[in-house]
Amino acid sequence: MARERTVLANERTLLAYTRTALALVVAGASLIQFFSSQIFVTAGWILMPGGIVLELYGSWKHMVVRRRIARGEPTFVD
Repeated sequence: MARERTVLANERTLLAYTRTALALVVAGASLIQFFSSQIFVTAGWILMPGGIVLELYGSWKHMVVRRRIARGEPTFVD
């Protein structure tokens, strides 16, 4: 039972990373599209790659924890 809860918690964490990354990409694209001020455009170009990097990190972390769960190791990731 505890293993199933851990697997589900890992999946929820991945979904949270995905949701946040998508929000960053959409916010960045919106800033670029709807504002002409250079500061907003620069912020948009920073947010978009930041969202992509966050998604990659969340996916990597999910895979690491999934492997640890399969091996029966502790799931804490630094």
